Amino acid sequence: MAKALTQSFKDLNLSFKKHPVTDDLVVTKDAAAIKQAILTLLLTDRGERPFNPDLGGGLRSFLFEPLDFATAALITSNIRETLMRHEPRIRILSIGAEPNFDENGFEIALTFDIIGTELPNVSVDFFLTRTR
Repeated sequence: MAKALTQSFKDLNLSFKKHPVTDDLVVTKDAAAIKQAILTLLLTDRGERPFNPDLGGGLRSFLFEPLDFATAALITSNIRETLMRHEPRIRILSIGAEPNFDENGFEIALTFDIIGTELPNVSVDFFLTRTR
């Protein structure tokens, strides 16, 4: 029986806290690192990164559209397209966007597998809202 390929992923923690023992910056690993990368990717506006103008999800542009299910469908489509183009480490299982009329924003739910690992399905949930 062949052994399954396992990969490990690391990224700097965006809190930039230092490790209490090593004094190095704290890192996030595996699922947490990919979750962090996905949120950063989706919340980055296209054109925001120098020398990489196509990088980003541009989700903030949807915040001034009507708060309805049609806009939620556009957000879902945008997330799928962005992740398929820029995040080859995952396989998308489900994406959901629901308008939250009370909080004036969108509830976003994403579930995915990490390719090349035996980790269970990973979920990322966040709330997309305007900041004042």
